[in-house]
Amino acid sequence: MSAATSPTDRRISRRIGAISESATLAVDAKAKALKAAGRPVIGFGAGEPDFPTPDYIVEAAAEACKNPKFHRYTPAGGLPELKAAIAAKTLRDSGYEVEAANVLVTNGGKQAIYEAFATILDPGDEVIVPTPYWTTYPESIQLAGGVPVFVTADETTGYRVSVEQLEAAVTENTKVLLFVSPSNPTGAVYSRAEVEAIGRWAADKGLWVLTDEIYEHLVYGDAEFASLPVVVPELRDKCIIVNGVAKTYAMTGWRVGWVIGPKDVIKAASNLQSHATSNVANVSQAAAIAAVSGDLAAVDEMKVAFDRRRQTIVRMLNEIDGVLCPTPEGAFYAYPSVKGLLGKEIRGKRPETSVELAALILDEVEVAVVPGEAFGTPGYLRLSYALGDEDLVEGVSRIQKLLAEAR
Repeated sequence: MSAATSPTDRRISRRIGAISESATLAVDAKAKALKAAGRPVIGFGAGEPDFPTPDYIVEAAAEACKNPKFHRYTPAGGLPELKAAIAAKTLRDSGYEVEAANVLVTNGGKQAIYEAFATILDPGDEVIVPTPYWTTYPESIQLAGGVPVFVTADETTGYRVSVEQLEAAVTENTKVLLFVSPSNPTGAVYSRAEVEAIGRWAADKGLWVLTDEIYEHLVYGDAEFASLPVVVPELRDKCIIVNGVAKTYAMTGWRVGWVIGPKDVIKAASNLQSHATSNVANVSQAAAIAAVSGDLAAVDEMKVAFDRRRQTIVRMLNEIDGVLCPTPEGAFYAYPSVKGLLGKEIRGKRPETSVELAALILDEVEVAVVPGEAFGTPGYLRLSYALGDEDLVEGVSRIQKLLAEAR
């Protein structure tokens, strides 16, 4: 072995060196840094509600701080009372009956996704990933030794993939289908009939399904959320649900998520967590108990604002020549195609990619958006409308004025 390839000279492992930084967090960090420097930046990057966590949840956390039992280690897989509350919430909200033993409490939804894939994937196992995808999915799959197989949908289908597309992606190495509805980054929501068709296809193929339900309560108009293992019960023994309190209760910083799955999977994932992080912070778990045990009044209030902003941002984006923005039915993201603007001159520059266009928008009008390359589909931008109405209108107005100069 030459000195150049000696393991002692390799400062970063190949596995970790292959990980890309979260594009959404990077954009958000840059926007916040510019704001801190006094620049009037408006950020559409982070998927984070602009509302405070409801008071009753904060009060539950404050009380937990005073309780000595929360000053100590607790079970690595989650407080028993929180696991029971999550099981009850799942039955209430989804009609899916599980026991506390089917639940693992994690440090946010990201850890839930990573641990789920790490638990069921062996090296070389393939995971079908509908695209556009959230940035963390492929990284988590690859960290677990799996191989993401991308199946791409575009604005012509409302960013929803078909059974025929999924069928074309299956190989002898396929083990898991990733299914996300409502979707980040597109806001796409699959109808109950589409959920059933995809679920029955997966069951017939004998595949595992990992379904991310973090945006379950954020659906608008006539769209309805449908939990895949409820619609297709025969998937139960090979279905893993990931979820959390971040979006529904404006608790992104509290870092509480969970995995729901077969008991052997949950036990194995709990073993992993016992060595990785041990228990989630007890104060956050106490806050989560209050959140999932309470009613949905807070999210219903937020939905009114999100729906209003959704309609505003879609209307304003579609007023720009060269932009096509389908109306999202869920979550709080707009995902417009900007292919019609690429290659055109804008203030002396000709952005050829959505990365270059996003950089131009930030440099010229101080508005931060995330390019579609981060989600596996160049030629698009993602804008979160989980920010104040005034900032939303001001930010998109700046983009409108800039892009109106395209020639």
